[in-house]
Amino acid sequence: MRQKELIAERYELALARIKEIPSESICGETYKDYFRKMADFVLMMDQTYALVEGGTLRQMGLEELKAQNRSLYADILPEHYGESYANPDYAVNRLGESIGKCLSFLYAELRGMIPAAYEGNLSAMTMRAELLLEVYQLFVCAAAEDTEPDAEELRQILYWYVSDYYETEFEEKSLALLDADRDFARRIIMESDLSDLRYLYWFGEYITENELKTAAHLNEMPSEKIKLMADTYTEGYRIGFEVTNKDISIKETVTIRYFLGFERVIRQAVENFDRIGLQSTFYRAGANIFQGRSVNKNGYCGANPNKQYDYDHKEDMALFLDGALAERKTEAVRNVFERYKELAALYGGPAVVESFGEAPFVPENKAAACSLSEKQQKLSVSNAAKIADIQNEYIKGEEHSFTIIAFPVPEIGDRYEEIFDDVVRINTLDYMLYRDIQQKIIDVLDKGVTVLVKGMKGNETDIKVQLHKLDDPETQTNFENCVADVNIPVGEVFTSPKLAGTEGLLHVPRVFLNELEYRDLRLHFQDGFVTDYSCGNFAGAEDNRKYIRDNVFHHHEKLPLGEFAIGTNTTAFSVARKYGIEDKLPILIAEKTGPHFALGDTCYSHEEEVKSYNPDGKEIVAKENEVSVLRDTDVSKAYFQCHTDITIPYDELGELSVLTMSGEKHVIIQDGQFVLPGCEELNKALM
Repeated sequence: MRQKELIAERYELALARIKEIPSESICGETYKDYFRKMADFVLMMDQTYALVEGGTLRQMGLEELKAQNRSLYADILPEHYGESYANPDYAVNRLGESIGKCLSFLYAELRGMIPAAYEGNLSAMTMRAELLLEVYQLFVCAAAEDTEPDAEELRQILYWYVSDYYETEFEEKSLALLDADRDFARRIIMESDLSDLRYLYWFGEYITENELKTAAHLNEMPSEKIKLMADTYTEGYRIGFEVTNKDISIKETVTIRYFLGFERVIRQAVENFDRIGLQSTFYRAGANIFQGRSVNKNGYCGANPNKQYDYDHKEDMALFLDGALAERKTEAVRNVFERYKELAALYGGPAVVESFGEAPFVPENKAAACSLSEKQQKLSVSNAAKIADIQNEYIKGEEHSFTIIAFPVPEIGDRYEEIFDDVVRINTLDYMLYRDIQQKIIDVLDKGVTVLVKGMKGNETDIKVQLHKLDDPETQTNFENCVADVNIPVGEVFTSPKLAGTEGLLHVPRVFLNELEYRDLRLHFQDGFVTDYSCGNFAGAEDNRKYIRDNVFHHHEKLPLGEFAIGTNTTAFSVARKYGIEDKLPILIAEKTGPHFALGDTCYSHEEEVKSYNPDGKEIVAKENEVSVLRDTDVSKAYFQCHTDITIPYDELGELSVLTMSGEKHVIIQDGQFVLPGCEELNKALM
């Protein structure tokens, strides 16, 4: 209790001083506008906090809530972003390169007060208000001495803020993931009148017509359809444990990640999980330096007010990252997991509802945005590997599972309701039919040693993929028969290929990966690793390479082919063509619409020792490659903490065939059609 009182006292002191800033002119003429706007923003956050804590927010009308919500995000919306200090270009132009980058970061960090205000997290609000004052005082002192503020001293203030609070913030995020008592979002979902759309504004997320129309559309659906959607989702999660021989009974929590608007389905899912003994947790998508900002949201969230803003700030850690901070992060992660190891052991994994249909995002690379140096990239990769290893000690990969399903949002087009119904149909296809057809494909693949994939109609792919040797073909298989469990919808067979001998060109004229567009993407493989890569997004070759290195390679110098798969969901392919939404499909569905290749870790990362079997009883043995096998000698070299699927659509696929040891060829797909006997049913959707 005393701790809360101390935080409240600190907050009131900070707020009293911040209220004085707008009327002052003691920080230097160049910076006066910046600090006035930062103070105004913090004061708006205080007003928001008061609305929430006093209960006024729940009494506001829908139009009033819309206006209040927009005011929180107005400054970073695309139409205002050009003159926002959150925009690194604008900040650097107005304030200078070094100081501008730091102060742009500071504003982005202050914006982390939005979720804190809605959740009543006064501690998170206080530390950011105090940070603003510490920075402001630096500028006031410099102005008093008639000098420019020291950029390095400014950076040091921000550095120690990140270092000092990293463990506190990681603890908050971890408890939201692991502890069902942290029920801010769950209470809104389970206790609100979902027919009254005002509830969407109680989360503290940006709300657009997508969220409002999605919720309204789901409210019009019969309860049977809502139940079908939720049952498919939660049953997929349960079956995921079953097919991988994992014991779901030893787990007590499941975290639900979704986009606002789907609360009617999520409420039913929570009830379903409750019935099988799992309490649902909800953590918010990252909104600050500690959680990480990304165009690809991870957690529950509303609309993205400006993807360019997230893209501009995704590497803000470049301002601070050094060996000491990396060690601090690793230490903090271990400390938190050790404190809550009992909760971590009970965590079952994520159940994810993705949404899709928004306009494709093509980012602008800005020189003013923070960017990790080559040394920092290596440090970041190494640090991420260490943190992943620590997490796996406490949340064991061999004991937890997941599931993912996706639905469209209204922005996808005028035929939204039709598209939504077709996606529900895709997500609930007869998995028994696909299981049997996919088994025929696997039976042929298991006879082979090499898969050949060649493109057509402008796709220049020409690649061969090496398969593992089966010691006992009667009881073993290389490919998993993937039906509708962890990876909804149904429709793929996949393996972890051998790296040695896997070589050639993978080419896709246009593809979207994690919400980013890639044009003319070319990846050259030698012994399973990408040895050269390019795309046509930007005028300069190096800009294109950097785009791939940052967003596909995640700063790794090279990545292996972690997965090869054949998608069989021709229904999904035909639906995409029918509505012209190929560019809007999420990876989850797109990967089922042709063969796909995943860069990075295998699908069995940290689960290599877990025995799993196909429906025919054969054990899946191709679970590792020449890299992941290093986990027994040097785990830091075994994993990459990334896995990005790249799909060749059927209508760009000239041939997919498998060669046996004797040189016999079995063609599975020819000129975009399945030609393997027993697969004729798949071609019906392609007619």
